[in-house]
Amino acid sequence: MSDTSRVVQIFLKRPMIRVALVLSVLSVLVASHLRITLSRLGDASSNLRVITQEAWPPDFSVVTDRASWAYPPCEMQTDWLCSPAVVGMTQTLEIAFLATILGMVLSLPLAAASATNLAPPLLAQSIRQLLAALRVLPSLIWALIFVILVGIGPLAGVLAMTMYSVGYLGKLQYEALEGVSREPLEVARTMGLPRWQVARFFAIPEAANSLLSQMLFMFEYNVRHGSVVGLVGAGGIGWYMQYYLEPFKLYDRVLALIIVMYVVVIVIDQVSLRVRRRFIEDEPMRPKWKQVFLPWTDG
Repeated sequence: MSDTSRVVQIFLKRPMIRVALVLSVLSVLVASHLRITLSRLGDASSNLRVITQEAWPPDFSVVTDRASWAYPPCEMQTDWLCSPAVVGMTQTLEIAFLATILGMVLSLPLAAASATNLAPPLLAQSIRQLLAALRVLPSLIWALIFVILVGIGPLAGVLAMTMYSVGYLGKLQYEALEGVSREPLEVARTMGLPRWQVARFFAIPEAANSLLSQMLFMFEYNVRHGSVVGLVGAGGIGWYMQYYLEPFKLYDRVLALIIVMYVVVIVIDQVSLRVRRRFIEDEPMRPKWKQVFLPWTDG
């Protein structure tokens, strides 16, 4: 048997190889259509070299110096508490927290109304279309819309991430509610309870651990995207990054803000991981609020 025949037989017997080959060919065709060339990567490397030289070492004065131009104005007496890093990161956490809580409160009734095991089919499909429409636009586009409507500042960020959180959480929540065991729901229906009571007293408590996990995930997502929406004027640490980028191009201060944000995100990830391990992986118990916000306590 020739080498060519052997290669053909291997290709025909292993579907993964065929899939990989087809995807490779499609990738080359798409890159060609987009006019992506390796020469542009060379230009990018030279630009990266220039930016790196200007950004290193990072200027951590953004953590110590007062930002007199902060918006909203900082009224603390201590300078570092009014620094761009502290004010910007605090705003990002506050925006993410409010958007997550509002998104959770608004999306849970919509999720219950769109779960096929809790709501009539026509209503469920209608609400699902609404949630899908909210997810179509990313949080950055929502931020642009609300900056136009309400002006620059944290309010636009809260509204933007709330809209996206409702759409995203709603989908995760109705999938979790549809995964609830059918037996408790059937018992509730035989008792003559209306649909909203079946959802409130049976389905939602059964899915409590999943709902908590989704809320934590959404908070982490909103913290990360707080920097993105800030670039268009919707508050948070991204607004301060944009201030240093245009027109000053102070890359060393932008890098310092990125490092601060990275450290905060790592801390949030670790706290979220402890909460998940406590309530979702190890024990099927319903969490207490004290243990949610203080996961190192015993109750």
